[in-house]
Amino acid sequence: MPEADRGGPRADLTPVDLSIMVVGIVLGIGVFKTPSLVAAYASDATVFVSLWLLGGLITVIGSVCYAELGSARPDAGGEYTFLREAYGPRLALLFAWARCAVIQPGAIAAAAFVMGDYANVVVPLGTRGPGLYALASIALFTFVNHVGTAPGTLTQNVVEVVTVLAVLGVIVSAFVTTTPAPPPALPNGTSLTGVGLAMMFILLTYGGWNEAAYLSGELQDARRNMARALVVGVLVVVAVSVAINLAYLHVLGLDGIRDSDAVGASLMRAVAGDTGASVMSVVIVLSTLTTLNGLIITGSRSYYALGRDVAALRAIGRWRERGSTPANALVLQGLVSAVLVVFGAATRVGFRTMVAYTSPVFWFFMLLVALSVYVFRRRETGDAPHHRVPHHRASHYRVPLYPLTPAVFALSCLWVLWSSLLHAGWGAVLGVAVLLSGTPLLLLTPARPAA
Repeated sequence: MPEADRGGPRADLTPVDLSIMVVGIVLGIGVFKTPSLVAAYASDATVFVSLWLLGGLITVIGSVCYAELGSARPDAGGEYTFLREAYGPRLALLFAWARCAVIQPGAIAAAAFVMGDYANVVVPLGTRGPGLYALASIALFTFVNHVGTAPGTLTQNVVEVVTVLAVLGVIVSAFVTTTPAPPPALPNGTSLTGVGLAMMFILLTYGGWNEAAYLSGELQDARRNMARALVVGVLVVVAVSVAINLAYLHVLGLDGIRDSDAVGASLMRAVAGDTGASVMSVVIVLSTLTTLNGLIITGSRSYYALGRDVAALRAIGRWRERGSTPANALVLQGLVSAVLVVFGAATRVGFRTMVAYTSPVFWFFMLLVALSVYVFRRRETGDAPHHRVPHHRASHYRVPLYPLTPAVFALSCLWVLWSSLLHAGWGAVLGVAVLLSGTPLLLLTPARPAA
C-alpha cells in the first residue's frame, strides 16, 4: 500500500465548517417539496405551524444525542462506529450495507435529480436535461472532493451562505409585498395517524443533520465542539424552515400550499410573477447543490469506514494523505450514484417512492442509535465492567435531562418508523428486501475488533 494511503482523517474542520455543512445538507430539497404533503394532514394554520415546531424540537433532541455519541467517539464511521461499538460488528456491517448500497447513493441521486429538474427550467436541455444535469453535478462534486476535503468544504461554505441569504430574501419579500391569504374554506380534520405521516415528511425535511456524525473525526477538538457545532446548525435549519413555511402560509394560505406541487415556485410567482418563479428556481438549484455536495462528503466516509474494517473491501478503506480525502471511496460512491441516476432517468422512479422504501430502514437504524446512548452510559457508569469505554472519554459532552432526552428521541424514531411503514406499503417491503440482500456481508470478518 502506498505511503500516501496509510493515513487517516485529520481534524481540520472548524465548528463553523461543521455548522455550515449541517445547514447545507438539510436546507435543501425538502423545504421546497414537503410542505404541501404536510398541509394535507393539518386542519388549520395553527396545527400546520405546530407540526413544524414539534418536528424542530424532535430534531434538536436528536442532535444533542448525536452530539454525545460523536464527542465521545469521533470517527469517520459516524453511525456505523456507534452501532459497531454498541452492538457488535455484524449489525454494523448490515447498516453499512444499507447506507452504502441504498440510503446514501439514493439520497445523492434524488438530490441531483431535483437539482436537474430546476436547472433544466433555467437553462433547458430537452427531455434528457434533468438526467444530464444530475450526472454532471455528481461528477463535478465528486471530483472537487476527490481533489481534497478543503476544496469541498470551501465550496460548501460559499454556496450555502449565498443560498441562505437568497432564502431569507424570499421570506422578507413574501411578507413585504403581499397581503395575508384567507384561511381554508373547509378545514380538514387532524388524526393521530395523520400527525404521524405529517411528521414523517417534516423529519425528512429536517433530515440530514445526522450526517455530521461522519465528520466528527475531522472536527477540531470534537469532544468540546461537537455539540455546539451540531446544535447551532440544527437551530439555523429549524428557524429558516419555520420562517419559510410561515411565508408560504402568508402568501398562499393552507389551501394554496395543499394544491401546489412546487410550493417554492408558487410562492415567488405570487410575489413577482414568472420572473420570480425563475429566480426561485435558481435558489433551489443552489440549495440542492449544497445538499448534494454535503451528501457526497459524508457518504464517502461510510464507504471508507466499511473498507477500513473489512479486509475484503480494503481498497475503499484507504485515506489519501494528499488532500486528506477518502479518494477510492468517493469514486465508488460516485459510480453507484451515477448508476442510480441512469436507472431513474430510464424508469422515472419518483422522489416519493425513494422516500417510501428507504424511510423504514433509515428510522430502524436511527432508533438503534438512539438506544445506544443508554448502552454507552451503562458502560461508563461501570454497570458493565467488561465493556467500559476508555478513560479519556470521560470529558465528552453529555445530553441534558438524561435519561429522558434519549427516551424522547427513541420514541420519536419508533413513531416515525411505524408511520413510514404504514405509508410505504410495498415500498417498505422492497427496502427491507434490499437490506436483507446484504446479509452475505455478515460472513466477512472485520479487520479489527470493536473498541
